[in-house]
Parts: sequence; C-alpha cells; structure tokens
Amino acid sequence: MSCVCIIPARGGSKRIPRKNIKDFFSKPLIAYSIQTAQDSKLFDKIIVSTDDDEIANIAKSYGAEVPFVRPAELSCDHTGTTEVTNHAIEYLKSIGLSYDYACTIYATSPLLQTKYLIQGYTELKDSTAINSFSATTMPFPIQRTFKLDSDGRCEMFYPEHINTRSQDLEEAYQDAGQFYWTKLNKKSDKIMFSSDTIPIILPRHLVQDIDTLEDFKRAELMYQLINKKL
Repeated sequence: MSCVCIIPARGGSKRIPRKNIKDFFSKPLIAYSIQTAQDSKLFDKIIVSTDDDEIANIAKSYGAEVPFVRPAELSCDHTGTTEVTNHAIEYLKSIGLSYDYACTIYATSPLLQTKYLIQGYTELKDSTAINSFSATTMPFPIQRTFKLDSDGRCEMFYPEHINTRSQDLEEAYQDAGQFYWTKLNKKSDKIMFSSDTIPIILPRHLVQDIDTLEDFKRAELMYQLINKKL
C-alpha cells in the first residue's frame, strides 16, 4: 500500500505570526511533524503545502518535499484543510503519482507520537472504514456546560442534567487536531465524525491546539514534562 503525507503550512497565520516555523525548543514547529512522519516509515512522500518561500525552504531542509506553491485562493483564513489536502492530491495525480492512503498532519503537532500515527493507519487499513483521525476525551462532561446570555448570565446547554452526577453522563470526545488518514480509493458522503471514521483516542496530556500564545506556552510546558518522563 502506498501512502502520502500532506502537511498544510501557510505563511499568513494571524494570532501567532509565523506560527508554523516559530522556534520550539531550538527547532521550527513544523520540523516536529515532518520528523514524526519520517520516523513512522509509512510514507512514500512527505509533502508540505505552503504559499511561503521561507516555510518551503525550512521544510526542505528537514527532508520534506515542496513540489508546488499553494495558490493564493487556497491560502486565506477561510480555506479548509480538506481543500488543501485535495489540491495536493490532485497536483500529484497531474504529475502521474497516485496513492492508496493520504494522511494530513498539522504543522503544529509537536506532541504527536509515532505510535498513534501508525495506529491510525493500521486500524484503517484493516477495516471497512474510510477515515481515521486523532481524538481525545473531553475534560469535563459537555452535558454540564453553559453559555452566557445577552446579559452575561449563565444558561445551561442541557438544563435537564443540572442534578445528574458526572459519572452517570455519557463520555464525549473531541478532535485532537493532529492527523487525519483517508483511503483514496473510496469515497464517503458523510462528515469526518461519522460511522465511516475510526477515532484514535489519545491521552489528553498529549493534546494541545496551538492557536494563541497561551496555547504555545502550554504546549512547551507539556512537551518538557512529557520528555522528562520518557
């Protein structure tokens, strides 16, 4: 089976400028995703999709390929990951390259461990599912969450559960935002979070979105603690 890894990494991040190549313990953040993909030994190619020359050069220096410049219309704040991945796959097809599996890995995944990437591939390959992706448990029951009304007061999403014990509530899960596998020879008309998809459940201490500077600092602290234990 042939596999391609696609790492989206545009240059125009707003909340953390140059986020994808921001220094993270003496390496650019994207380097961790590239090296984890390499360490898995699953991929025939590791492609970085970017519109930015500096990101492209750094990606190449860590062993990834950057065979095209991502078009401007696919490099804005509103472009979805699926569009970027599909563009890369179509480009590869246009130069005569096709694959059985594609895996999108976010450039901001320094906590991603090779064993979960391999698990995502293995469980998908041996099943009738079409996708697999990284997920984790919610840290608090979603049935006990609330929002703020127009007066800034509390309003529960599920008021019927105000007195339900947390241990009696059904566990909920969320996207861990690290990797997404898909079979390229099968199509699904369902969303990612559906019966066509296998979630690979990661422990919460290995999951951290990096969207703000506070997130970035928390990821640094988590990385330090994890690597002290290893």
